[in-house]
Amino acid sequence: MKKYFSILAAAVLGLGLLPARAQFDSKADDVMSRVFGDKLNFSADMETQVKMMPKQDNVTMTGKIFFANGNSRSEMDMTSMKGSQMTPQVIAQMKTMGMDKTISISRADEKVIYMIYPGLQAYARMDLADTKKTATNDFKVETTKLGEETVDGHHCDKTQYTVNNTRTGQRLLMTSWNATDLKNIPIKIEQSAWSSTDSYAGTSTTMHFLNISLAKPDASLFEPPSDYKKYDSIQTLMQSAMMKKMGGLVQPPVARPPGE
Repeated sequence: MKKYFSILAAAVLGLGLLPARAQFDSKADDVMSRVFGDKLNFSADMETQVKMMPKQDNVTMTGKIFFANGNSRSEMDMTSMKGSQMTPQVIAQMKTMGMDKTISISRADEKVIYMIYPGLQAYARMDLADTKKTATNDFKVETTKLGEETVDGHHCDKTQYTVNNTRTGQRLLMTSWNATDLKNIPIKIEQSAWSSTDSYAGTSTTMHFLNISLAKPDASLFEPPSDYKKYDSIQTLMQSAMMKKMGGLVQPPVARPPGE
């Protein structure tokens, strides 16, 4: 039972971090598509720092990022995560549960996000069509030039984008460092969101892109594996993974002869 509760703790942590990330990514993708459209075509190594709210816990991780035709794919190695809650024990348990590798695919054309878990051979699809449809006419984008800076030896134009949703009161702020010698590709992006009703309001993400390749990523990278099991939500997928682990911990009752 002690092992079961340890696995449960790891799953709860995953359930807390990943929906928050997906929720934040859905807002950030709106800004990315509005600011850059389908002009981003590159791949890179990525260093990410996420400041979670309301507990203000900092989480850092490494991975890879791919952009093509307005769509994006990020690959994260959860074993590289560092934060106050990410102890070696939790990392080991997430690996045991098949949660150590995650892939997030954002399809601007389909208006969906796929959260993929190679260790579970499963993925969850989150439909963002309704959210984007109702918010499209309510967005107001303000652009502010902040000057020029050098990042990783690249001359960059530093620009701030403020996106306000006049209907909901939500606001997302993005600062981008665009490398002029790399077709104005952003090599560093800081994003943060605010809302009076969003439980993750104030969550911020800093993405730093390294070893950039200007070759356009293959279209197959933005499709979920056809042989993986599909779930309607991350919660359902995680619950299924937990039940499989619990099944190995619960012993069936011993059959006894009648009368004993």
